[in-house]
Amino acid sequence: MLAVEEIQELIRQIREEHGFPDSPFRIDEVRYDEGGDKLFIITHDRTDKSALIGNGLVIGKLRERLGVNQVTVYSNLDLEVKKKKLEEAEKLIKGTELEFLLPIIEAEKRFPPRKWPEVKGDVKTLVFLSFNAKALIGFAERLNLPYKAVGLKYTFPELQYGPIEGEPGELLFPSEGKLVELAKERGAELVLADFPFGLRWRDGIALLNPFRFLHIGFFELKYLFGFKLPTVIDYDALVRFIAELTYEGLMESTDGAEIIWHYWRRRK
Repeated sequence: MLAVEEIQELIRQIREEHGFPDSPFRIDEVRYDEGGDKLFIITHDRTDKSALIGNGLVIGKLRERLGVNQVTVYSNLDLEVKKKKLEEAEKLIKGTELEFLLPIIEAEKRFPPRKWPEVKGDVKTLVFLSFNAKALIGFAERLNLPYKAVGLKYTFPELQYGPIEGEPGELLFPSEGKLVELAKERGAELVLADFPFGLRWRDGIALLNPFRFLHIGFFELKYLFGFKLPTVIDYDALVRFIAELTYEGLMESTDGAEIIWHYWRRRK
């Protein structure tokens, strides 16, 4: 694989060929994952990342030139923020029934690339199919958790789950109280959902949003587990949900805009 200087020069050529301004940017490191044929470019900061990506065309052309399966750009700041959040996550679960997540946390500290070890979580789990429904199920299966999935009626017709009553806004901001009671009824000790926090305990039940907890963004989740848009949505709650994810660095603004645009067109 090419060295940092060669990648930088190739990017400059692509930008020039497509009429982009000659904006300065700095690449600190390039990592290549041979198994997944993925190239990870790590820029010095987020300004460098933005200058490098442009409107996405530059990265697409770079991928074509290099003949790799995927090119992804991160900034060192992104990775430092992630490491700090993972260190906090580690402290939260030590000495608890969620210690099975420790090897995943260690693997995420070395990201990119992502190399999760085999893990078996022996904790009865309730998965609430919220916005990232496919990823939540994928996470439970990847960690070999014994789980049952529930979700609001008619929201994910292609997925298998037990339907429950609720308001569309709960897809984006799940009701903690309702899910805790449901978990108690079903003997579950862990609830996975798109909670607006990483981890919280309530009445002895662990409420976990694994993606906030591990600081894994929406873009990565799509490639890891796939993504299905829910058929029903609370539009105002969606805008707030996406704004919060974008602010926390868990969703690119372009992804958020596309999702909002999709549902906005349906309202017309």
